Amino acid sequence: MTETLLVSNVVLWCIVIALTVVVVALARQVGILHERVAPAGALMPGNGPKIGELTERQALIDLDGRAVTIGGASAEGAATLVLWVSPTCPVCRSLVPTALSLAKRERLRLVFASDGEKIGQHRAYVADLGIERHPYVVSQALGMAYAVSRLPFAALIAPDGTLASKGLVNTREHLESLVEAMTSGVASLQDYVRRVDGVSARPVKEKAV
Repeated sequence: MTETLLVSNVVLWCIVIALTVVVVALARQVGILHERVAPAGALMPGNGPKIGELTERQALIDLDGRAVTIGGASAEGAATLVLWVSPTCPVCRSLVPTALSLAKRERLRLVFASDGEKIGQHRAYVADLGIERHPYVVSQALGMAYAVSRLPFAALIAPDGTLASKGLVNTREHLESLVEAMTSGVASLQDYVRRVDGVSARPVKEKAV
């Protein structure tokens, strides 16, 4: 009986050790795959204004009656991040703190945009999120100008008024990719990755001796 229990314990320990080795191997493989996966950027639609084009200046009024200008060269010399949100969009709500943090870190002018006729609902939404310090405009025309069809959607306008980047933003990585696209001078983060991969894939020419 004692020998049977001893054999069983040995077998169990062998199984535990084998499983540990398998888990370590899988974790290592996951790490390798993670390094090979390109960073996820905002999904950029093909319609609407193109990257690099000069945006049209639009004079709007926010919920508090303040004049807000979106598009064109910035008088403050700062890039403008326009984030389209909605009181009925759960993802939008979770992304607002990220937008606030990003705007503060990158010194961006942050403007929230939406549409709809229920102004009271928008006011309650602004108060609930604590974003009273930032302009919040309700304008269907603005959304149509940037071809916004799904939310949350963001557009980053460079200080000179050109459209630096745009796209659907569901995560922090998506939102941050807009800034990365502007600073790197490419249309999107995916385009940047393709360029880098293309350069690294080129054969190296041997120098003549």
